[in-house]
Amino acid sequence: MTIVVPGTLERHSAPSSTLPVHGFLTEKADCESPAHPSASLGAHDLAEIMSAFTTVTDRLQGAHQALQEEVKRLNHELHETNEQLRRSRQLAALGQMAAGIAHEVRNPLGSIRLYASMLAQDLSDRPESCRLASQITRAVADLDAIVGDVLTFAREMSVRPRPVRVADLFDQALESCCCLLHGAPIDVRRDAAVEEALAPLLADGALVSAALANLVRNAVEAMPGGGTLSLSACVDHGRNADSPPSMRLTVDDTGPGIPEEIVERIFNPFFTTRPTGTGLGLAIVHRIVDAHGGEIDIGRSAAGGASITLIFPLHPKSTSACLEPGAKRPAPGAPEPSPCASSQGVHRACSRS
Repeated sequence: MTIVVPGTLERHSAPSSTLPVHGFLTEKADCESPAHPSASLGAHDLAEIMSAFTTVTDRLQGAHQALQEEVKRLNHELHETNEQLRRSRQLAALGQMAAGIAHEVRNPLGSIRLYASMLAQDLSDRPESCRLASQITRAVADLDAIVGDVLTFAREMSVRPRPVRVADLFDQALESCCCLLHGAPIDVRRDAAVEEALAPLLADGALVSAALANLVRNAVEAMPGGGTLSLSACVDHGRNADSPPSMRLTVDDTGPGIPEEIVERIFNPFFTTRPTGTGLGLAIVHRIVDAHGGEIDIGRSAAGGASITLIFPLHPKSTSACLEPGAKRPAPGAPEPSPCASSQGVHRACSRS
């Protein structure tokens, strides 16, 4: 084919050979479009990618759940700390008020007691009148004991820890309640061998024995018709950082038990279910245990009565700051305390029904 361009005498001939249309388009497409990535990935590669993605997803989900649990735990601890702070503030305000009232009441009580004793002496030849004067003296003594409980509750709890034998703590507690136990049909049970095998407890012996005496008194009063009072001790070695080793001192009785609906209130000041009493006994026990950094568990005894356990840390955090000059720590080679093997099932929700 000849093409003639006007104004020129040159002739141009078309190429004698041409590229096929299909081949040209295919070559052009190959030059302009890069190869697809999936074209070079096999089924094995895709399986590895999916497996890695699943693994990362599972790890992220596990981390998310762990964070949720940690947040839940921290919120619970914050709630408990706030409740303890609120209770401490309320008790501090109540203690200041009670201490002021108690001091004002104690002064005239001393005068009443003095005049009543003088009156009893003057009426020694009149038995009936002397008996009435003696009743006044006894009533004043009861009021003075109440005032003493209020002042004990109100004053600052100063702990002076020293190594003290568990057997001595139980002896002092029972001696404090000897008048209550004398003549009462109460069978007191202890395990002297276990008590002697336990290492000394680093605590304020006077305060701990006073706390135990309050528990013994409550147990005896819960069994007016007689029963069994058990004092036991053991060591809980703890299984993790949240439950460090501790000494557990337990007072059990065979009384009716503590009603579940009042378990959370029995340590409140002035709360009592008896017609007499100030309701400060267990509140003082709570303060003593709290001052030692311990806890209190309420449970059911093997006989169905009440079981109250005072839990004291074997290694108090503030021990080094609280030891008095001359106080000695337990010897490093002291015999290992026997493990806690009690089957009484101390727990929080239980009952004196």
